[in-house]
Amino acid sequence: MKVEIKISAEVIEPYAVIYTNEITAEISRIASFIEDSADNSIITVTDNERMFVLRPEEVYMLRVENEKTVVYTKVKKYNSNKRLYEFETILGSGFIRISKSVLVNLKYLDCVEPSFGGIMLLVLKNGCKDYISRKYLPAFKKYLGI
Repeated sequence: MKVEIKISAEVIEPYAVIYTNEITAEISRIASFIEDSADNSIITVTDNERMFVLRPEEVYMLRVENEKTVVYTKVKKYNSNKRLYEFETILGSGFIRISKSVLVNLKYLDCVEPSFGGIMLLVLKNGCKDYISRKYLPAFKKYLGI
């Protein structure tokens, strides 16, 4: 495997790009190593066999769909092999679980609407919507100071 490092005064924060013709075990290991190193400030995701690196501030919501973790950004969604509880530790504060299968970035919270059965509908600035289950509602209210 070839490695190339470029130094540029224009780069504010280091980032990694991996060029490959397929995602192999070695590529996955390297991506996981990069993701887990330093201060865990990046996460790797995939879309159509392409791997991307995201910063936590780019992530709006994470949802488990069909036993896969889907990472939503402002305009796109990606897949990840990590579990939701792993993202909770990686992403840290600013993200809160609103149901068994959803984690959201409260920085992008647009509004919350009451819904049926004591649950609430959360709407993010990118248009993503999901319900806050009754189990997670007290922690959500406490986080917002309600």
